[in-house]
Amino acid sequence: MLSSYYQQSGDRITISREQGSSFAKRVADDFNPLHDVDAKKFCVPGDLLFSLILNKFGISEKMHFTFCGMVDETVELIMPQGADKFDLTDGDKVYLSVERSGETSTCSTLTDSLIKNYVEFSGTTFPHVIIPLMGKQDVMINPSRPMVIYESMSIDLHHLNIKAPTLEFADPQFELNGKRGKILLRFNLLENGELVGTGEKRMLVSGIREYCQETVDDLIAFYNQRKETLKP
Repeated sequence: MLSSYYQQSGDRITISREQGSSFAKRVADDFNPLHDVDAKKFCVPGDLLFSLILNKFGISEKMHFTFCGMVDETVELIMPQGADKFDLTDGDKVYLSVERSGETSTCSTLTDSLIKNYVEFSGTTFPHVIIPLMGKQDVMINPSRPMVIYESMSIDLHHLNIKAPTLEFADPQFELNGKRGKILLRFNLLENGELVGTGEKRMLVSGIREYCQETVDDLIAFYNQRKETLKP
């Protein structure tokens, strides 16, 4: 599932602009301009790093991921050894910190399903969830520089006797502090209609400004046009 989105030599992993951009658009349905091949400040999707860790180490009942830095095509990541707590680094800088506990499953069906369902959920939160959520407090992101930074995510599974859980949104929150804010997107994991776990994604927003419906409409139209044009 992931082999075409990175290359590995020994314990070193690199991700090209083409690979990061393709993962964003093909797997995550994420059309953030930061993931475009020709982006001035290209950034590998955080959800691709998350997916690589799950693909390597399997699914634990409790998992927490903290995103510490932006990865571009020049970064050589060192794939760590499995442990309850470890960092994904280039030998110097930390890009992702991982904490895991509880039982662990290496079932490929479960891993592939959770990767697919989570990254689709994660990639489609902007703009159709984030913008209305901020709009409830009469604010919006800066349309010329929409700075929404992926801070962390966590998953808490009740048990691992599952195969293909689906995700559904639950109780999003937005905390405003001047021109900055914090977004919390909660989700439930369900299998055969039964709640089997919960999770959350945290993001930081900067450059917040007063809400303007016309600007919001233009931003969403622009995003949808990009998606229609660039979708593989």
